[in-house]
Amino acid sequence: MPKVGVIGAGYWGPNLIRNFCEMGCLEVICDKDKKRLNKMGREYSTIKTTVNVDEAISNADAIVVATEAGSHYKIAKKALVANKDVFVEKPLTLSIQEGEELIKLAKERALILMVGHILLYHPAVKKLKEYVRDSTFGDIYYIYSQRVNLGQIRKDEDALWSFGPHDVSVILYLMDEMPDKITATGEAYLQKGVKDVVFITLYFTNKVIAHIHLSWLDPHKIRKITVVGAKKMAVFDDMETIEKLRVYDKGVDYKPSFKSYAKTLTIRTGDILIPKIEMNEPLRLECQHFIECVIKRSKPLSDGENGIKVTKILQAAQRSLYKEGIPIQIR
Repeated sequence: MPKVGVIGAGYWGPNLIRNFCEMGCLEVICDKDKKRLNKMGREYSTIKTTVNVDEAISNADAIVVATEAGSHYKIAKKALVANKDVFVEKPLTLSIQEGEELIKLAKERALILMVGHILLYHPAVKKLKEYVRDSTFGDIYYIYSQRVNLGQIRKDEDALWSFGPHDVSVILYLMDEMPDKITATGEAYLQKGVKDVVFITLYFTNKVIAHIHLSWLDPHKIRKITVVGAKKMAVFDDMETIEKLRVYDKGVDYKPSFKSYAKTLTIRTGDILIPKIEMNEPLRLECQHFIECVIKRSKPLSDGENGIKVTKILQAAQRSLYKEGIPIQIR
């Protein structure tokens, strides 16, 4: 088992630390906050702790970067230069240029570079992808997602960069292509310059559209993705404890009629399928995938290229967001 060093023990870091520790490969924990680090040291007394990033990198075979998004590039680059495999929490970087530099560096040194797009490892999302791949839904008409709740409010990034990577990564995974253009609108209510709510629309080929609603200023906690196809429709609801995916045999059938145009379109309502899905913690599956890629030297599902595509979407959305929703071409 490779020795793993986790850099960043803040909001999401403890979850990564727990998983890698339970897998028996956690070697060192690093955080600049001594109080936070001491707490981790008490919980994981057999694991090395340090405030020094260079020391953490030198003590591990693979590095997990779970710091604030603005520091991802600097820390990941240090680790790659030191010939360490790297797992970076989403987003890969805040800049396309920086992301491409990390990808190039990893390729030149034959290193693993993986991005933490956790939903791609969710069993229900994988099942949803199977349905899309085998044309269960027929032609995809549109997709929409909601990722909203009240809190956790960030100061250093807006809802677009905090929540957006999750839904963008899933939509790209399902569509298996980049959109042609993007529009985004939103507003800052609590802090100047930090958008609390964002609406993004992605336009794909063949008239397929995807809409994303992101907010940490909402009365409901919703984590839902809906796929509407020509044959069937589906809802992935991550807030459901058991029935996370439902497939609806609903649609509109076209039956030619010379007597009445209205009768050529008929609504069809069939059964609701709740597929049996063996649920495992998505984060554990993601961490296991990283270790497998490190051992086998195989390409991660959410590799650097995947990460840079998501960054390109988010950057285009940000440009549209600050230009009052004008369309931004991607292709």
